[in-house]
Amino acid sequence: MPKDSNTDVLICGAGAAGLTLAIELARRGVDFRLIEKLDGPFRGSRGKGIQPRTQEVFEDLGIIDRVVASGGIYPPVLAYRPDGTTEWMATGDIEQPTPAEPYHMRLMSPQFLTEAAMRERLAEMGRRVEFDRELKSFKQNAECVTARIAGARGRETIRARYLVGADGGRSFVRRALGIGFPGDQLGVRFVCADVILEGLVRDTWHQFMVSGPDKWMAVAPLMGTDLFQLQGPIPLEAEIDLSVKGLQRIVAERTGRDDIVLRSVSWASTYVVGARLADTYRVGRVFLAGDAAHIHPATGAQGLNTSVQDAYNLGWKLAAVLRGTPDTLLATYEAERRPIAAEMLGLASKLLNEAAGKVVIKRGREVLQLDLSYRGSGLALERPKRAAGIAAGDRAPDAAVRGAGGLPTRLFKLFQGPHWTLLGYETDRRPPVEPRDGLRIHHVGPRGDIIDDGGQVRDAYGLSPGDWVLVRPDGYVGAIVSGAEISALDPYLASAGVAAKPSRSGAVRRAGRSGRTGSHVVRWFIAALVLAILGVAAGMIIPR
Repeated sequence: MPKDSNTDVLICGAGAAGLTLAIELARRGVDFRLIEKLDGPFRGSRGKGIQPRTQEVFEDLGIIDRVVASGGIYPPVLAYRPDGTTEWMATGDIEQPTPAEPYHMRLMSPQFLTEAAMRERLAEMGRRVEFDRELKSFKQNAECVTARIAGARGRETIRARYLVGADGGRSFVRRALGIGFPGDQLGVRFVCADVILEGLVRDTWHQFMVSGPDKWMAVAPLMGTDLFQLQGPIPLEAEIDLSVKGLQRIVAERTGRDDIVLRSVSWASTYVVGARLADTYRVGRVFLAGDAAHIHPATGAQGLNTSVQDAYNLGWKLAAVLRGTPDTLLATYEAERRPIAAEMLGLASKLLNEAAGKVVIKRGREVLQLDLSYRGSGLALERPKRAAGIAAGDRAPDAAVRGAGGLPTRLFKLFQGPHWTLLGYETDRRPPVEPRDGLRIHHVGPRGDIIDDGGQVRDAYGLSPGDWVLVRPDGYVGAIVSGAEISALDPYLASAGVAAKPSRSGAVRRAGRSGRTGSHVVRWFIAALVLAILGVAAGMIIPR
């Protein structure tokens, strides 16, 4: 029999985007449902590269160490040439971590391991994915979205304040809304499979081009597993046998070797490479996130990373609006994230074109996603306008600092969590705004609670004494203001959902103190009276 239930947010799709959003909402105490039409977790590894900016997001979510431990660093690439020679290849310049950018790992985490770490984190918060629950239809009005779902446990009607479609490139939510998804099929089709094989060492990413540029094959060990990932181009219209025997034939043809033996196939798929971007990310109370809003070529490992950061941007804004912040805050989601997706689509397509006929393509700093910015956003405030250096809307750099108590720490540790962070550089101890829920205020300087011994905060942010930096919950600079412009912070925070709560007036506080003083007098008088009575009584009964 159909059931009815209510929630604040219904998330459709439990991939990387849906799980990120669920964690963001869970740590803010927002009621939500996370449904997935598959009957269990995704078993494939298509999205396996975790870029440094996403590593920073994972630190904030509390999963970076378990993701690194379950995955590993990309191995070096060995290219096999048609003439029988081999060559070790570099995929790009390796930048060393810095205090401002602590993550520069080329981190490989197969998608199923990344999502497993995210589900584990979600379970620690008391929440879980509802598998085998498919969204069948929905409608919305000014107050809510009414969704009908079905699965092995029967049918259910859910009324939610908001619905988020994180349901992949073939998104039911996007199609039901009639949102256009323009772009290109890039004329390339790939096979991708996770297999167990023998005949290749696991400390090398093997790239074969012995059969020509249209029949190359990459064989990468999937770190943290006993699997290899096979990937290579295939004809657009051909039927591809994804069994062990079928894939064995492809491997033998592409590598020219008969000593590479497949033992089993864990997951396999074929796909046509496309680059598409949704016309809009929102219709009323319904949003798109992740692959539902954009699909990328695999080159450059941008797809999963962009999807995670969509949800990281949307989560805190949904939570703020559900607490009473004006709905206009949600308009900044599309305004900030859609241009980023367009930029990443252009980058991935460019890298795909450069890869034509090559075994290895070099990837520069642009794939790291550390330089992505929301400059020009409605949430970027500068008073006065800065001429150089970090600007409002940029990623907030890390820095090594020391607490006034003597222990070392980092800015990222101060930022970690669902709150905003306000840093005053060599300011006096008076806070520029009234302390409030959701805001942490730190004073950086010799007399502050945070000591910038090495000048890393000063250098990373380009600050002068008296400056204030406001860092958003998603690790971007919201505002930079001088001491003369601190009055701009209160209205900014209010518009972003961090308004000060009304406090009792001074008259009320004084009345409270007077009341407490009066009550003390009354209690003293009663006590004295009791003692006097007891004394009289004692005189009456004690023998003389």
